Amino acid sequence: MRLVILGGPGAGKGTQGEWLCQHLGISWVSTGDILRAAIAAKDSDGDCQTELGRQARSYVERGELVPDDIMIQFIQRRLSGSDLKAGWVLDGYPRTAFQAEELDFLLEKLNQHLDYALFLEVPVETLLARSLARAREDDTPEAIQRRLEAFQARTVPLLEYYEMKQRLLYINAELPIEQVRQEILEKLTARA
Repeated sequence: MRLVILGGPGAGKGTQGEWLCQHLGISWVSTGDILRAAIAAKDSDGDCQTELGRQARSYVERGELVPDDIMIQFIQRRLSGSDLKAGWVLDGYPRTAFQAEELDFLLEKLNQHLDYALFLEVPVETLLARSLARAREDDTPEAIQRRLEAFQARTVPLLEYYEMKQRLLYINAELPIEQVRQEILEKLTARA
């Protein structure tokens, strides 16, 4: 099974996605992990090992999103991995309808297909409260507010894209963790 997990900051994508991977015996693919690994991998001079890593680092260091053309190259390399044959859950990509379309083109090229996009639906107030409660270094109220605004601006077209493709599953992620897991399994089973 190949899934995309969507939701605002604090929706529980990591919690639910990693559990789902263990439950289904598939791999977790986080774009954040991919970028961090590419930037952290150093050559003998202490610079990024790859050109893609160097390009991504400049955007990440400025706090900007890595451009689509660079991200799709990272995604292509990762989704081509032999460890992903059984399936995967992708977190952090796509973030826009354009990226969703690019992902579909890439999967076609890789002879793969996306089964579903899971949207962990949580009210904005809850996302804000959860993000503040995590107390991560980059979770300042201002940063959280910017991420929430950016998420909301991009989400509607992305959800519309997956609805049009009949691959969107809405999950009430405001429920307790176990109930969210149960809802995910029920909706995946109902569509199987």
